[in-house]
Amino acid sequence: MKIRLAFLLLIYASISVEAAEVDTLIVESKSMHKSVYNLVILPDKSLTTNETFPVVYLLHGAFGKFSNWYLEVPELENYADQYDIIIVCPDGGYTSWYFDSPIDTTMQYETYIAKELIHAVDKKYSTVPNEKGRAITGLSMGGHGAFYLAFKHPDIWGAAGSMSGGLDFRPFPEKWDIAKRLGNYADNKEVWEENTVINMVNLLEGKKLKLIFDCGVDDFFYEVNNNMHEELLAKNIAHDYTERPGIHNWDYWINSVKYQLLFFNEYFVSVTKN
Repeated sequence: MKIRLAFLLLIYASISVEAAEVDTLIVESKSMHKSVYNLVILPDKSLTTNETFPVVYLLHGAFGKFSNWYLEVPELENYADQYDIIIVCPDGGYTSWYFDSPIDTTMQYETYIAKELIHAVDKKYSTVPNEKGRAITGLSMGGHGAFYLAFKHPDIWGAAGSMSGGLDFRPFPEKWDIAKRLGNYADNKEVWEENTVINMVNLLEGKKLKLIFDCGVDDFFYEVNNNMHEELLAKNIAHDYTERPGIHNWDYWINSVKYQLLFFNEYFVSVTKN
């Protein structure tokens, strides 16, 4: 799998595998004035039918890149076939946190994903082009990004998840380049408060966004995930939340993504029936 992906990244072209097909989608971002690479896993069924398929957007963590999920979890090909879904792994920059930085014009990833990437995916692939056919999740920084994007754009995504997500980054003012995206916390507290996803729960009131998130009990983000759970309970917002043994590593996320894709599949099936 790793050798095949290395070849993929060298030639930037689609390749066929035993079942699902893996493609690299290059999007010219007008908002950031650069080319952005995205890995797309297509179910085998999409190659032989004219049907449309729901899409799960899968975000990487800090200091990662668009190939991380596929390199670490090649089983994503099987999941794409099992659930007949398209999986899109965007490049979110090493430390973008998936919002539009007010101080760094090269880090406008909310605009990129919510507008430019969504348009490019729906244009090229046979997708269900509305919130009933879209879900988004991610790990760590990507967990924050998935909730952030879905909370702000429930008209784009109908379901969202987070795995070990940095759902409140205020306790970590010196970590993961957050200050490079928002300015230092002491001088830019209001901007930090506006962009940390735990403070955006009010956006969900009256919305039908389906939520799932989880965290390992020995993860350094455990407390902020538990706080998010309590905040959602206080606001009477339905969600699935799981705590289980684990730390902040791929062993945990390889297991976690299986449950989240099942959750998203059940969402797609339920809205299709209604």
